[in-house]
Amino acid sequence: MPGLPDPNFSQSVVYLCEHTKDGAMGLIVNQQMDIPVKAIFKQLELDYNEACGDELIFDGGPVARDRGFILHRTCTQTWESTVAISDEICLTASKDILSDIAIGDGPQNPLITLGYSSWGAGQLEEELATNSWLTIPSSAAIIFNTDCANRATAAASSIGLNLDMLSTDMGHA
Repeated sequence: MPGLPDPNFSQSVVYLCEHTKDGAMGLIVNQQMDIPVKAIFKQLELDYNEACGDELIFDGGPVARDRGFILHRTCTQTWESTVAISDEICLTASKDILSDIAIGDGPQNPLITLGYSSWGAGQLEEELATNSWLTIPSSAAIIFNTDCANRATAAASSIGLNLDMLSTDMGHA
């Protein structure tokens, strides 16, 4: 929501990957860093096609920014640590997927992130109760087919909201 005071999440769209009684984990899907994917390919000494290295890496969140996560559409290929989040979306955190992405054999339109977002037990529920977050059903089309700069607007529009019409203040009637 516009009034969320945490600068780590200002104008962020977070795809929630897991939510249990013990807490929640998600990835910011609309905040790109000024780091091309080829920087990771070079750091990991992976062979890569130049055409595969220009996409920018996403800032997945403020936790463990030295860890990488790849959000991608479900496909027939599998990698070491792929977890199905939904029928349409998977999360992989192993080097083998990066090797495939580097040579153009990975999933289409993968979203490569550094770091993740995390909430302790009950923390996200408390933030939801104070209207800190706007919840929207997930959409693979918004994550993978919508330009990064338009994802927040597209997500809000999917439930009939215009973000420009939301106030940063909360009132009580």
